[in-house]
Amino acid sequence: MSFMSRMIRRSFRKNDVIRDRGLSTPADVQRFDDILYGTDPKWQVLDVYRPKTEQGVLPVIVSFHGGAFVYGDKELYQFYCMSLAQLGFAVVNFTYRLAPEFKFPAPMEDANLVFGWLLEHAGEYGFDTDRIFAVGDSAGAHGLATYLNVVTNPAYAANFSFRVPEKLVIRAAALNCGIYGLKGTDPRDRLTRAIMKDYLPGRGTKRELELTEVALNLTTNFPPVFLMTCSGDFLQDQAPPLAKAFEEKGILYEYHFYSAGEQELGHVFHLDLRTKYSGICNREECEFFVKCVS
Repeated sequence: MSFMSRMIRRSFRKNDVIRDRGLSTPADVQRFDDILYGTDPKWQVLDVYRPKTEQGVLPVIVSFHGGAFVYGDKELYQFYCMSLAQLGFAVVNFTYRLAPEFKFPAPMEDANLVFGWLLEHAGEYGFDTDRIFAVGDSAGAHGLATYLNVVTNPAYAANFSFRVPEKLVIRAAALNCGIYGLKGTDPRDRLTRAIMKDYLPGRGTKRELELTEVALNLTTNFPPVFLMTCSGDFLQDQAPPLAKAFEEKGILYEYHFYSAGEQELGHVFHLDLRTKYSGICNREECEFFVKCVS
């Protein structure tokens, strides 16, 4: 593991613990924890959250967590995901295999297992399989967008050994403060070099960079997207080129740039439930999902 990846794991966790300190499971949310969706009980586990006030089937959101490809798990996203459940959704919050222990495309392989599990267990947890949505942020936005390319682009999907579950249709997605490719990043950037070393098997071969470039592999079948960044997002320059690619492909999308005036909103601000802007963003994303199936 590179020094950069070790530092990311240490510093990110410290900040996330501070962010969520004092939070607890809301009284109006029912949770089902530590469900095995694969074969590895350390990495391939998920939680399901539902609002207690809602009975029967619900639209479902799958959350693809971020963490620079080397960090994160469902525990660090539980409060954010439960806040989405409070807006009237069933929410699937999963942990996936990280670099450097596992290389690309392990996160997408695990996401594929999660969506397969969702379809198989829809009756048990009240998932409406006609209203499946997904959210991802930072590296999770990249993982989600890459997986959506697999789902919607057969030529691209042929590069991978896993097969998308039959009848899976993801109706819309939210991509939040994301990185959408390594191809155009500055090769002098230490974080980029660490990602290539720890995440990509070939450390950034030409083919790997092409496979991980979201815009390069889009088709018109890509689902509608709520594309979000903010004033203090260090990845904010990644969103406009992707919006342009959506425009060129005729993909339905909404581009949202959030700002708090003189107070900058930081990277993945939507995860900090103590700020009013996270509530605004998360509500608007859920409203976008509803609009996409109305």
